Amino acid sequence: MDAEEGPAGVALFVDGPNVLREEFDVDLDDVREAAEAEGQLVTTRLYLDEHATPGLIQAAEARGYEVVVTSGDVDVKLAVDATRYAAEERAGTIAIASRDTDFKPVVETANSYGIRTLAIAPGTFGRSDALRNAATESVTLDGDA
Repeated sequence: MDAEEGPAGVALFVDGPNVLREEFDVDLDDVREAAEAEGQLVTTRLYLDEHATPGLIQAAEARGYEVVVTSGDVDVKLAVDATRYAAEERAGTIAIASRDTDFKPVVETANSYGIRTLAIAPGTFGRSDALRNAATESVTLDGDA
């Protein structure tokens, strides 16, 4: 890879409350693998709210996730962090796992910096078409894998 091509690696940001829902049956390993298909991970963050169980936090950390627990809106913290990664060109690809259209401005901002974007949906039912269409690439997890 040529150094002049820009930043390398994938920054993965997972919207826990919107992805880790019983109806989607999503495995955190599958989310990570979808992001790794785009390149080496430079960060792997799972955002959770204050209602997250200690067991979930432990399981995520055991799978290599940096867990960020917020007392406020998970979306705001994730959006700020992902946008900062894009603005500071800390990764070549910003991957967001969510079903939330609220992250479309993050994807558009990253794209405007020339950063590739990946929208990871927790399932067909949980896919945001707006987020998918704004991203450079998209993948939908089936939950059966």
